[in-house]
Amino acid sequence: MADKPIRADKATAVAELTESFRNAGATVLTEYRGLTVSQLTQLRRSLGKETSYTVAKNTLAKRAATDAGISGLDELFTGPTALTFVSGDVVEAAKGLRDFAKANPKLVIKGGVFEGKAISAAEVTKLADLESREVLLAKLAGAMKGNLSKAAALFQAPLAKTARLAAALQDKREKEGAEAA
Repeated sequence: MADKPIRADKATAVAELTESFRNAGATVLTEYRGLTVSQLTQLRRSLGKETSYTVAKNTLAKRAATDAGISGLDELFTGPTALTFVSGDVVEAAKGLRDFAKANPKLVIKGGVFEGKAISAAEVTKLADLESREVLLAKLAGAMKGNLSKAAALFQAPLAKTARLAAALQDKREKEGAEAA
């Protein structure tokens, strides 16, 4: 397949798809058979600005994936295929696709690529089930703040103990001095 010459317009399409594969943090392949143009437009809008939803010919998409160094997707390029290139938050895009697929069962998630590795449709669903990046960072910050508070209390404990000991010794000396006088 790679040794056949291709037309200039197809070569341009393959180059654009190859660039999209390389620049995307993740790519999800879907089958859109039976969806209307308005439903596809709604899906594109729901995915946001950092995600592009592109319909491509399977042979061109296969060639672009191969040129981008991605393997393991050949069996997914059957039937009408659309590619979701995610350059932003992968979890949010996966959630958007999952939610749209629930509302429109004709959209079928086939699988995809995440961090250069092929993933199955079930793994895309697992990504969608993760909490967003912001929520995970907030949880991490809360956990770190709690640990820092504990560490601060731990470091202050010897100082406070020493201060109480010094105050007790001073009180004892004052009592001994008062008793002696």
